[in-house]
Amino acid sequence: MYRTSMRPAVFISHPASLGHATGSHPERAARITAIEEHLESLGWLGFERREAPRVERELLELVHLREYVLGVEAYCAGGGGALDADTIVGPDSWEAALRSAGGAVALVDALIGGGAQTGFAAGRPPGHHAEAGRAMGFCLFNNIALAATHALRRHELERILILDWDVHHGNGTNDLFHQSAEVLYISIHQAGLFPGTGPPSDRGSGAGTGFTLNLPVPPGSGDEVFCALVQERVLPLALRYEPQLVLISAGYDAHAEDPLADCQMSELGYATMTASLRQLSDELNAPLGAVLEGGYALNALARSVAATLVELSVPAS
Repeated sequence: MYRTSMRPAVFISHPASLGHATGSHPERAARITAIEEHLESLGWLGFERREAPRVERELLELVHLREYVLGVEAYCAGGGGALDADTIVGPDSWEAALRSAGGAVALVDALIGGGAQTGFAAGRPPGHHAEAGRAMGFCLFNNIALAATHALRRHELERILILDWDVHHGNGTNDLFHQSAEVLYISIHQAGLFPGTGPPSDRGSGAGTGFTLNLPVPPGSGDEVFCALVQERVLPLALRYEPQLVLISAGYDAHAEDPLADCQMSELGYATMTASLRQLSDELNAPLGAVLEGGYALNALARSVAATLVELSVPAS
């Protein structure tokens, strides 16, 4: 329905990501440079490169409070500064945020009726901590929530799976879809780490009860633990849910080399998880896309993104 093995894989980005100046901060422009230089050395792994557009204001204000959006815009225009203890913006951060969100939305368009087989959106700032009315954890707008909302409203999908494997719980995405059965949100994250949310007891609320699954893991967890959770918990639930679109909140800060957490993932682990989701998407004939979140050890980040792209580029079975 959505793709054949002849359709391309797409990589969506924009130079505006480099303009989001954060100073001596782990979430820095060098993250994108490291990824792109490594992929360039690999010939982009056959991915078709596309430029991220700006997210539409109407969609932005469907997910985020209008007063919040206006406040971020004005703060950036005024020169920027610290939105909170962790989240820094500068004069060019507004454009970067619009393109980062727009890249995630464009990924959905590419996957649904846009000719793409699979895809990856690499923008910054990241998004999964951003709440409806609050910047948080390096994030301004919730890129993957905007992408999913776009798929639900513009493309009239009814069921979307978001697997968030960033080492930090995606509290913003969790809460934005907390009462919705239209999005099955699953997070694998290090227990007790920032922002301190995502206990197993949080399973959603109201009409969304049972459509949130939080899988906190202890410090030191590596490939075996993460991959087993995907195989034993994520895939069976996803097969019952039958999503029409599979999205990954692709953070790489569970890597053993990352300075901000205590997990022990490797590139092989990220490749294995991606391969599992690729098998799921092929079985359900549902498109598969990943949106960049965290990952702060530059070489490990670049290698892990490449490992993900290799699995995304495998022709559909």
